[in-house]
Amino acid sequence: MHARHRPHKDKLLYLSQAEVEAVGLTMAEIIESLEVAFREKGEGRVEMPPKPGIHPGGGDNFIHAMPASIPALHSAGVKWVSGFPDNAQRGLPYITGLLILNDPETGLPIAVMDCRWITAIRTGAATAVAAKYLARPDSTVVGILACGVQGRTNLEALKTLFPVEQVRAYDTDVVIAQHYAQEMSGRFELEIEVVDTPKEAVTGCDLVVTSGPIRKTPHATIQAGWLDEGAFASAVDFDSYWHSDALHEIDKLCTDDRDQFDYYKKVGYFLKTPAVWADLGELANGSHPGRESPGERTMTMNLGLALDDMAVAPLIYQRALDQGLGTWLPR
Repeated sequence: MHARHRPHKDKLLYLSQAEVEAVGLTMAEIIESLEVAFREKGEGRVEMPPKPGIHPGGGDNFIHAMPASIPALHSAGVKWVSGFPDNAQRGLPYITGLLILNDPETGLPIAVMDCRWITAIRTGAATAVAAKYLARPDSTVVGILACGVQGRTNLEALKTLFPVEQVRAYDTDVVIAQHYAQEMSGRFELEIEVVDTPKEAVTGCDLVVTSGPIRKTPHATIQAGWLDEGAFASAVDFDSYWHSDALHEIDKLCTDDRDQFDYYKKVGYFLKTPAVWADLGELANGSHPGRESPGERTMTMNLGLALDDMAVAPLIYQRALDQGLGTWLPR
């Protein structure tokens, strides 16, 4: 898990999106690394300031700088990542960006890599880490609302840890949902039903993932009474999908980082969202209990942390070196 190679003083490694994917990291490996990172965070052994951002064009556009250092994983670096909701209309991805990995002993940049795959996969893995502590172990039915990149990686991550048998998929574009069902049922040999209404992807499900674009003003589609007792939800899109009355039915609302949650509240997000029970560091190190009874409604509202990316980047770098992938660039 540690980077074993000394940094080159005169060059660094560039990894394209295709090369990042080609190293072959598994979801199980990524979940394991994230859990180590969150446990370290819970013990106060991670440095990760709240991410600053800019908003070119206004609206819900963002570009964030996300630095973190995880000494236990020999990891330090920064991700420069953008999210532009209207990119789909341009034929462009919603999330784009680059990650710079530094050598923690010398500070030298050792790699630059495309961050789209990393962002997608680690976000799903963070949902799985939360679900390990907050969901019922016998959960079999998953509801997916928004069948894009995160609808895919979150399902993959949950299937890695839970005995998933059935998926109910909803998207505002039924064609997108149909393509999702065809692809994911083939990949994972699952029964995937495309449902007509958002409620059908919530009620009757053990695990629910909302993964649409992040909106500062929630569209609040999911109403009180929809989420079953005993269910777990991962709100990948912050509170965008959830009516405040539905959120106040949650027995334990968690997040990946209290400080960043509080920061977002100060800038106008989560105005009607209840208080946080625990963050993932506190769940992973055992200082706060997760699920304590079968009937609890639980939720994680992960914001996406630099810690997630820096738990994955050293693994990709090391695997790329071992496999001879990437392009060496002069400093």
